[in-house]
Amino acid sequence: MIRVLVVDDDFMVARLHSSVVASQPGFEVVGAARTGADALSAVRTLRPELVLLDIYLPDMSGLEVLRRFRESAADYPVDVIVISAARDLETLRQSLRSGVFQYLVKPFEVESLRARLEDYAAHQAELRRLTEVGQEEADRVFRTASGRIPAPKGISPETTDLVLQALGDAPDADLSATECAEATGLSRSSTRRYLEHLVTIGRAEMRPRYGVAGRPERRYKIVPR
Repeated sequence: MIRVLVVDDDFMVARLHSSVVASQPGFEVVGAARTGADALSAVRTLRPELVLLDIYLPDMSGLEVLRRFRESAADYPVDVIVISAARDLETLRQSLRSGVFQYLVKPFEVESLRARLEDYAAHQAELRRLTEVGQEEADRVFRTASGRIPAPKGISPETTDLVLQALGDAPDADLSATECAEATGLSRSSTRRYLEHLVTIGRAEMRPRYGVAGRPERRYKIVPR
């Protein structure tokens, strides 16, 4: 089981993230923290393998928490998926330099978090299988274009190509999940899962479109190679 610590100052958000993790095969939630200090303490006492970390915390920035994680990595090694509303480029860069595994921008669909957890589990399985490292193995571990992590369970290459084709043929250059479902003949839930997978692997991007009222509509656009 992959042990996970959830760090978010919003109790309801932390509860939601914890429920998603707990429902994911191969994962267990070992604790939740609402401040940076609590997160640092929990890593020392609970020894999680993965931390879901918010950037906006009441006592210190999540970036400072990341820095301290790395300082104590020899004694308390931990991987991090950042989950935050922070959208500025500098936060993204610092997160990348700190070695975060993924960066998930709030708000997001639950399937987006599930996809990243599946990606992390596949990555860890790949590491456990390695006995000797050549360039191909190094590419897979470091997730380069020539060595991609296998797609999550239930994601087929054929259907992935079908969704990619629909995005590429979109008359307005982007599609909602509903429009893509109509174009492919898939259910809306399946289509959204494939769209989020394409976002995860960098083949598509999601941008919100704000209307007159209500939640913004998520629009998906293909990323040219």
